[in-house]
Amino acid sequence: MKPTILALDLEGTLISNAISQFPRPGLYQFLVEVETMFDQLVMLTTVPRDRFYSIAELLVLEGAAPIWFPAITYTNWYGSTKDLRFVSPRLGDALLLDDHGAYVHSGQEHLWVEIPLFASPYSAEDDGLNLARQELILRLERLN
Repeated sequence: MKPTILALDLEGTLISNAISQFPRPGLYQFLVEVETMFDQLVMLTTVPRDRFYSIAELLVLEGAAPIWFPAITYTNWYGSTKDLRFVSPRLGDALLLDDHGAYVHSGQEHLWVEIPLFASPYSAEDDGLNLARQELILRLERLN
């Protein structure tokens, strides 16, 4: 089964954190590219819904994210891990892009695309999103 949904973490993955909100280098281009690779992008983050949407709007205003970014679906979830069945009832429909392995739900490790943590000091040379994009391409090619 080829995944059609990409569940995105926010803090440490796409941006620094919900306080400083530094966009990760290459964020705009990454979002544009993965939007064409998947039928749907969703947020699966510990950041509360309202806070995520205000951050997303700021990223657009700053030119760091495409105009459609604040319209992506926010996924409500509970528990200590990000169970992809909150995204889709069919396991395998979604991949999780996240920097923090402790949030990966047991038994769903094969659906996790790990990205290096984007943390202080925030380097303009950070290549995490490019590495993640390359891994996503490989995963999808293997499933075709």
